[in-house]
Amino acid sequence: MASVYRKTDKGIAEIETRANRLAPRLRTALIMVDGRRSDHDLRALIGGEPEEVLAVLLDQGYVEVIGTISERSPSPPPAAAAPPSPAKTPGFEERRRQAVRFLNDALGPTAESLVLKIEKARDWDELKPHFEMAEHFLRSARGASTAREFASKFIEEEA
Repeated sequence: MASVYRKTDKGIAEIETRANRLAPRLRTALIMVDGRRSDHDLRALIGGEPEEVLAVLLDQGYVEVIGTISERSPSPPPAAAAPPSPAKTPGFEERRRQAVRFLNDALGPTAESLVLKIEKARDWDELKPHFEMAEHFLRSARGASTAREFASKFIEEEA
């Protein structure tokens, strides 16, 4: 059985503030923890001594185990056991995931704190202001055409 991890509030705060000054290797691994990847997937991404890295993050309270999956299973269980909210339709989740990928590709690590806010959004009303901020950041960092592309894909087609 493989364990699935997610960031705790302490882990999210560390990504946003760097208050505890995690070592770069631990911080990189913490960023990769997303509530969907199993420890098997994370080991492949972390490299080196991933068991030790995950153990430190777990012991220090930056991540927590949210479930286990069969190693043969292609996807982990949902992160929350609660029934899906009407606002969290498959289209909403997919749009949010694609927006996060777009921002990571376009802005790299500078998008971290905005991406975390986008990932926390529970519905379109919470998500839209973050998308508008992302459009602003993209316009400043990558130019008007990239910002227009983001807006046309994620803001103009309201969920």
